[in-house]
Order: sequence, then structure tokens, then C-alpha cells
Amino acid sequence: MDVEPDAAGEMPALVGEIVALWEACRLTRPWNDPVADLRLAARGPDSTVLLGRIAGRLAASVMVGHDGHRGSVYYVAVAPDAQGGGAGRAMMAAAEEWLKARNVPKLNLMVRRENVAVKEFYAALGYGEEDVMVLSKRF
Repeated sequence: MDVEPDAAGEMPALVGEIVALWEACRLTRPWNDPVADLRLAARGPDSTVLLGRIAGRLAASVMVGHDGHRGSVYYVAVAPDAQGGGAGRAMMAAAEEWLKARNVPKLNLMVRRENVAVKEFYAALGYGEEDVMVLSKRF
């Protein structure tokens, strides 16, 4: 699998393809605009979207960013027909390397409670559950 950071210039051509991948992986929610999320991630130096290709086809993605101390990942996606082949592991390794290259010492991620299979995937990568509560406010 080839993993590459998205070049901001390529983003408009790929938006539909990336959003379709996220929808196929059931990552989108009605209250989040995935196109706006993509544009925001591609806009600044503290975030990006990493894309994974298998035989030239977009097969995986991860949105990664940081606040200077903690990194976060979102939209970790692997096309349903490519799951189980190491693409998710490769995307997470690429996100971790992107953060390490920027001297970010910690990576946080959020998993929906009902997504038991994904929780097990992250546990196998060495991620553990923290004793914290996530609070949010929508604008």
C-alpha cells in the first residue's frame, strides 16, 4: 500500500472519492460536513489527510492533526473490500510518523462505544482506554 499526504492542490479532485470512502465505512454523521472537514484539514500546517492506495485505487485514509502537544486522528477508513489486509495498520503508522516528525508526544483518538471491533483493532496497535470523559459543544 502506498500512503501519501494529500497535496492541497489535489484535494478538490479527490473530495468526492474521499467522502465516498468515508460513507462506505459509515464514518459520516448528519451533523458533520465531511467536505468542510477535509478543507479545514488541508488548509493548515498542523493537519493533513493521508491517503492509502492499493494498485492505484484510493483504499484508505486518515485525517491527522495536532494542537502542539496532542495529536488526533479522525476518519480512519479502509475500503470494506480491503479491510483485514493491513491497510488500517499502515494508515495508523503513517499518522503516528506524521505526528512524531512534528515532535508531538501523544496521540488521542475517539471510538464510538458501539464499535467494539474497532476498539479491538486499536488495542492490538497498543492503544489503551483512558479514564477521561469527552465533552463537546457544537457551534
